[in-house]
Amino acid sequence: MLLKHLLQFLQSCPDSGLHIMLPDRSFVPAHFHVTEVALVRKDFVDCGGTRRSTASCTLQIWVADDLDHRLNSSKLLKILELAQPVLGTDELAVELEYETSVTAVYPLSAVEQTPSGLLFSLALKHTACLAPELCLPQLPDSGGCCGPTGCC
Repeated sequence: MLLKHLLQFLQSCPDSGLHIMLPDRSFVPAHFHVTEVALVRKDFVDCGGTRRSTASCTLQIWVADDLDHRLNSSKLLKILELAQPVLGTDELAVELEYETSVTAVYPLSAVEQTPSGLLFSLALKHTACLAPELCLPQLPDSGGCCGPTGCC
């Protein structure tokens, strides 16, 4: 989901509660904090030698011991508005960084209005060969891009 779509949801549902559902359908505790809004940029070379760049808006989620804390849609909107000078655009994919047994980054796949507030559904990130035209024809059955003549 792009930041501009998240902002539209937050604007259209002022003072709504926020609920975050992880990919395993469990929930982040309701007393979470957004401790950071970041522009995360990744510049890299793929396995075929192509230079690439990606950027996202990452919200860091943290759960403290203050069980009465609740973040609502209006407060999150204000936090995101404060971050606009850092983000520079609302055309960024939104991801949430959250720590359970490990720290993981999850793409925000959907937001929907429910009777109890806004439900943020998170997805899993996946890896992939970014140069299949160079790699996969050489190894059609492997599903990967490595081998003696592969590009990796």
